[in-house]
Amino acid sequence: MDSRSDCCLQEGAAEDERDAAGARFELVLINPYELGRQPFALAEAAAWLKQDGFEVRCIDLSLQQLEAKTLASARLVAIYVGMHTATRIAAEALARIRALAPRAHLCVYGLYAPMNQELLRSLGVKTILGGECEPGLLSLARRLRAGESGEAQSEPVVHLAKIDFLTPDRSGLPGLERYAHLILPDGGRKKLGFIEASRGCKHLCRHCPVVPVYQGKFRVVPLPVVMADIAQQVEAGAAHISFGDPDFFNGSTHAMKVVAAMHASYPMLSFDATIKIQHLIAHAGLLPALKAAGCLFITAAVESVDDQVLRYLAKNHTRADFEHALQLCRDAGIDMAPTFVPFTPWSSLEGYLELLRSLLHLKLVEAVPPIQLCIRLLVPAGSWLLQLPDFRELLAPFDAKMLGYPWRHADPRVDALQQSLQALVAQGDQRGLARSEVFGQMWQLAHEALGLAPPPLARADFGEPMPHLSEPWYCCAEPTEQQLQSF
Repeated sequence: MDSRSDCCLQEGAAEDERDAAGARFELVLINPYELGRQPFALAEAAAWLKQDGFEVRCIDLSLQQLEAKTLASARLVAIYVGMHTATRIAAEALARIRALAPRAHLCVYGLYAPMNQELLRSLGVKTILGGECEPGLLSLARRLRAGESGEAQSEPVVHLAKIDFLTPDRSGLPGLERYAHLILPDGGRKKLGFIEASRGCKHLCRHCPVVPVYQGKFRVVPLPVVMADIAQQVEAGAAHISFGDPDFFNGSTHAMKVVAAMHASYPMLSFDATIKIQHLIAHAGLLPALKAAGCLFITAAVESVDDQVLRYLAKNHTRADFEHALQLCRDAGIDMAPTFVPFTPWSSLEGYLELLRSLLHLKLVEAVPPIQLCIRLLVPAGSWLLQLPDFRELLAPFDAKMLGYPWRHADPRVDALQQSLQALVAQGDQRGLARSEVFGQMWQLAHEALGLAPPPLARADFGEPMPHLSEPWYCCAEPTEQQLQSF
């Protein structure tokens, strides 16, 4: 049954909405941060819960604030943590949530919940759910409504069995106009829709947060559900779809069915997706079809141009593979937006300068947000990096505030450069500087760190501006003070 029609069940299920004591059972879903996009994980959970007769309210902390009138009578508050920044914000917000919702059972669900369950439980969270969270969330809500205390979690912390996806219920979320949008090279803008056509990932990159939870498994969202979700977002004004799958080509056959159906129904709709370098090479023959269906750019987690670092991260590609995949995309007329983790315990000043030179050589300066060039490797609890021999010796004890294991580079100059670059990028954001301007300043700092005079830069080396989202794609940068205090 379509979740949008399920919303009408609420009036007819008034009896079911009351708990064992006869009080109205209210449930609140909270999204701390989702890269500026309308969260699928709240909308999908809302569909499951509303179908069972629950009254659900949604709060997106990137756009809304916690208020007593929304939380005071809540019996269950479930917070979605799909990324590191969201988890940091959630940890900061929990005390205020407890104060505003004193009767509520606290649940945290999503990718980062199992990895941080010890910390979250110490902050008052009673239920932790990871993987395919909807069955566990529904089970918890039913138990609480029936009068159980919920003190002992009976739902599995990680649930990876297949589930029956419903059309996400986005009716309780802010409108698409309030979220991130697509910026075109000519300055034009498109309203953005956010779709998940699959979850999990069949690859085991050591630094990836998906791996500790899904461990090589992935689940597809059925085509009819994906199309229904696209339809409702187009109806809400979306002119561009951003696919949030960890890797759109984990199931390339499914992905191409989605693309073909979307283009047949909405031929003017453009889109972007995230695809691994090795998949771009293995499925190069599909790229022209992606372009014909409206693909503007592909995000690819390149991470490094140093083959040794790529081996440590288990990326299953080389620098040469990256350059090959970039050319394949360009031949198909699709822009590539590579992402990087430039600062790791194995990086060097020379290696960082080589990364900047590579971006110039490949004419990718305009394709990479400056924030991508100062990202520091995050080592969260449960990271598969911890399986590397002798890697733990590089780490300090787990830091609950940063939600990771701190590390210092053997060369203090590398850490100093990273901190200088991060401050530089923040200043560039405040001043509204172009990517090329910030890159020029980073170029200078990188040379100065090695005691070198920076060669002058020519504008022609930067490449052409490409379509991009108004909120840059990154998942492990430090949250800003504004984000941590916005609730």
